[in-house]
Amino acid sequence: MLLRINKYNDLDKRKLMDIYSESNFENTDYFYPDERDKDKAVRMVEAGFMDFLKNDFYKKYEATYWILEENGIWLSALRTCLVKDSIFYIEALETRPDSRKRGYAAKLLNYVINTLKNDGSFRLCSCVSKKNIASINTHIKCGFEIVSDEGYDYLNDESDIRDYGLEYKYLSE
Repeated sequence: MLLRINKYNDLDKRKLMDIYSESNFENTDYFYPDERDKDKAVRMVEAGFMDFLKNDFYKKYEATYWILEENGIWLSALRTCLVKDSIFYIEALETRPDSRKRGYAAKLLNYVINTLKNDGSFRLCSCVSKKNIASINTHIKCGFEIVSDEGYDYLNDESDIRDYGLEYKYLSE
């Protein structure tokens, strides 16, 4: 089932953090390099993540969290927002570590694409780390093309040479 969450208060914070558990653990070294208690550092990263969603992301125009759920378990997630007329920025595509390599991210991306097609023409822009081969392949499998050797983060208005810029275009008839 596809969940489309447009308000911060409608998020199940624990289920969402379960999806991002691996990334949150990895981010402890970046955000809290001096914190030796990893459990505490993960809680701090999670709190910062939720604070970003509440105070920044959900203030964006048409900010949406898309969740793939099966049997009450949140398996994969991504977020989008409208950055320009008919141009959506997609970020934070991730699948729970215990549910990877089963096609959930592609299934979620395809759900999002098909849902957006109902509203007419659009572009989905994404930037993905050049090291993240699985995510690049998933995007391409779903119809994205690499359009730039430098990813562009529309939310922070910055580019990064460590990322590729990817794009999906849909022109309605």
